[in-house]
Formats: sequence, C-alpha cells, structure tokens
Amino acid sequence: MRAVVHDPEASAGLSLRTVPDPVPRRDQALIEVRAASLNFVDIGFPADRGRPWSVPGMDAAGVVVEAAADGSGPPPGTRVASFGWEAGAWAELRAADTADLAVVPDAVDLGAASALPAAGVTALRALRALGPVVGRRVLVTGASGGVGRFAVQLAARAGAYVIAAVGGPDRAAGLRELGADEVVTDLRDVTAPVFGVLENVGGALLAEAFGLVEPGGCAQSIGMASREPTTIDFEQERLAGGRKRLEPFNVGREAFGPDLAYLVDLLAQGALDPQIGWRGSWERAPEAAEALLARRVRGKAVLDIGSA
Repeated sequence: MRAVVHDPEASAGLSLRTVPDPVPRRDQALIEVRAASLNFVDIGFPADRGRPWSVPGMDAAGVVVEAAADGSGPPPGTRVASFGWEAGAWAELRAADTADLAVVPDAVDLGAASALPAAGVTALRALRALGPVVGRRVLVTGASGGVGRFAVQLAARAGAYVIAAVGGPDRAAGLRELGADEVVTDLRDVTAPVFGVLENVGGALLAEAFGLVEPGGCAQSIGMASREPTTIDFEQERLAGGRKRLEPFNVGREAFGPDLAYLVDLLAQGALDPQIGWRGSWERAPEAAEALLARRVRGKAVLDIGSA
C-alpha cells in the first residue's frame, strides 16, 4: 500500500512511499482509509516521532474492508471513524481496534469525521474532568487550535460561560459563533476568576491561567503547544488563599468508541463543527504539517487519502 511515512531527509520529515500492508490482530478491523487528520502530537515533538519509514497518524475515517476476526465491531462496508495509539492512519489501509471505532452515517463527510477522534475526545474528557460547569466560567487557552475549538463548543453546550484565549486577533475568527462568550488575546483581560481552565499551550501561559482559578476550581493541563516548561510560584498561590487543583490531563486508555460515537452523533445533528482549517491531498502532507506547526491552521488539518 501507499502511505505517508516519517522520512528524516524529506520536507517536514514526511514523504509518500510504498510500505507493507498492515496485518490486523483478532480484535482489529482493516479499514480502507478515505481521510485522516493531523494532530500536534503526530508532528510537533521531533524526539517523539516514529522511527524512519513508520506511518504516523492516530485519526482516520474510511470503510471497513475486513471485519475483526474475533467477531467484534462492524461488518465490511461500514463507514467508520477510528483512533489508534499505534498510529498508522496516514495510509491507504489501517488496522484499528474495534473498541476505538464509531460508525459514521452516510450523510456525514468522512473528512469531517476524521477530525474528531484525538482532539474531540481529548476536549470532551478534559471538560468532564473539571466537574459540573453549568453557569460557571471556563477559560480555554489555545482556543484556535483543534482541541481548543472542540473545547469551546463542548463547554458552551454544557452550559458554561466560555472565555476563549488566542494568540492574536487573526486567530479569533469564528470562536464567538462556536459559543465563546468572550475572546481575549491577553489573560490580563480576564477580569474575574474562573472555575475551570482547559489549558493547551503550557509554558508561562499555564502559570498565568492557573492564577485565575477560583477556590474550589481546577485547571487541566492538556497540551504544550509552546514547547516550553512551566514554572509556578506556589508560595504566591498559598498567599492568595483558597484551595484549587492543577492536574496534568491524560486522555487515558479507555476505549474511544463510545465517546467518539457521541461526537459523531453531534456532528450528524449539526451540533458540532469540526472546524477544518486546512484540507488537501495527502501528497501535500508536508505542507499541512508545516502549516500546523506554524499555527497557520484554525482548527483541524485533514488529508484526503488516495489519488489526488
């Protein structure tokens, strides 16, 4: 099969090559991939990238061509969205655990469905980790990215007063339409404490956002798009008084299927927008990766898999 692979010598470290077909385990379905989405973790940390010629990508959508041998999961011909910790999504075929699949209705675009798994489930589970947010103030940093735009929508849907923080005015487009009550480019413009923070940037911004959390509230540290460490003055926090939580968020190893099915249903209802800010042929994967790393993509980047 053809696949986008890690290639240290190529532009953005990616190239299109021929590789062996995947061999599914008994609990995996074989999927003909039609679209795949990019996540920062797929390309953002050079030390964490896969070995040369390995196939990246956690998120893909397509059609089941071979059902799981153990009888789990959907039959051949079923349209599905899929997630996989073992990557392998940017290819003509992928083997995916049936526990991490969700059926996609015929009316839903597979490119849109491919944008849901990692970013959408991350936003959903991080929001749940804050606890009940109805009528409470929730700050989403890095709100212009993939996780951030899902988080804004889901927090608004849960009844929160949503404050979306972005890196500049050019990154704010569309956030109010997604449910943000306020959009800020500087956390000094947040004029009252917040109950919860969904923090996607890391570095100094995480420390600043944590300082805004009210007693009894919580900050979920989801990502590190800044690629910078965080230093927090806990003596200052103690002097400010009030107990609050700072938690390193991990999406967990629980099956993605149920949460992914929930998000697909919202997508089918028109109640969730995947916010695809870049879409093109997989032959343009290096271009997509560079745009994502340079923060030129509002929301998600999606590759159409197959012939250009």
